[in-house]
Amino acid sequence: MRAPGVGGGMSRHDPFLGPEDGRLYADLTQSWSDVGGGVGTYLRHKRRHILDRTRHRHLMIVPGSRDMVQVEHGGRAITCFVASPKVPGSPHYRLLLRNRAVRSLLGEHRPDLIECQDAYNLPWAAIGHSRHYPRTALVAAYCTDFPTVYVRRPFSRWLGKATGEAASRLCYNYCGKLYRRFDSVFAMSENGGATKLRALGVPDVDVVPLGVELGQFSPDKRDLRLRRRLNLGDGQPLLIYAGRLDGEKRPDVVVDAFKRLPDSLGAALLLLGDGPYREQFAGREQERIYAPGYCDDRSDLAAWLASADLYVSGMADETFGISIIEAQASGLPVVGVAAGAMIDRVPEGLGLVGKVGDGEIMAANILSVLGGDMRRMGEQARAHALQFSWDQSMERLFGHVYSKAALRAAERAVAGAAVGSGAFART
Repeated sequence: MRAPGVGGGMSRHDPFLGPEDGRLYADLTQSWSDVGGGVGTYLRHKRRHILDRTRHRHLMIVPGSRDMVQVEHGGRAITCFVASPKVPGSPHYRLLLRNRAVRSLLGEHRPDLIECQDAYNLPWAAIGHSRHYPRTALVAAYCTDFPTVYVRRPFSRWLGKATGEAASRLCYNYCGKLYRRFDSVFAMSENGGATKLRALGVPDVDVVPLGVELGQFSPDKRDLRLRRRLNLGDGQPLLIYAGRLDGEKRPDVVVDAFKRLPDSLGAALLLLGDGPYREQFAGREQERIYAPGYCDDRSDLAAWLASADLYVSGMADETFGISIIEAQASGLPVVGVAAGAMIDRVPEGLGLVGKVGDGEIMAANILSVLGGDMRRMGEQARAHALQFSWDQSMERLFGHVYSKAALRAAERAVAGAAVGSGAFART
């Protein structure tokens, strides 16, 4: 008999709906912040879904300031923090490097399925665990386009374009070999990862778009009092960006574009976020640039987005772009760059995308959008965002990706047993 509430979020063919006590889903994530981030948002929604809509349990193994285990909701929500160093230059993020500790935790809890959100050392902990427990299904989520973000771009800047391109090819080849070992692989958009993974020979890559709290982000949250706090009149446009202020997100390009706008426009720029670049943006109110820091209240974030006129981002390597969808749900057109998931997130009529890293082109696109039919673009942006619900995201993840992974793990275990082995090598 199906547990109450399961039907709304799980496929009727979910092979994990067997035991009375449900199954244990585990998430391994390399980098973690307690105050935000796309992966953190995704994992918190997944946990909420598991607790509210299924009879299963959820295990998260994440970096923390010390080794610690939190058990909540009657033992159904387990969070294992592994003592990890801070990410250099980041005030909130830590980096999990201790595979032995992760293997020990996996051996202790023995999850039925493990999902990895990174391509570094943690997937090998999951793969090593599955050799001893071959029925453990392995799922990989392509959350960061690291061969481009952390290899090609910085290597090209420091060592030259040829070196950067060669290094990124090696990393992409590594990604192809790594992800072919998993039972299921998914990206969060076509241009943000799926197309690249398929080109690397990773079979059957799914796309699982993330969601947005559609009831929380809305044009109805607009508050003119917030605009007055920035000394903005009715005809003065407010540009907004929300996210980390670091080299990966490229807020410097947004600032460069803003500074190219004519003074007669009377525009202001609000940068909501924290990171190593914030110091250079703080204290520039005389230039109508505001960098108040991280917005830890989602209601405040929703109000600021709805009270702005245009969302601007220079991030070239989004794999999904939750912040963009939140802005669109708030009724904002978007000016961005023609790369990564931004191509999928900003179709024609919802704003403009241009050349990566070019403040001059971005400034021209800002002026073009501001001079267009802003009301119509905002309405279309809102309509576009309505397709991205967390319910649909979780249905796709649990009812398709996870079910497929479970079946493949079971087939692998049977095949391994048939040849007299406790494990069956992934190829």
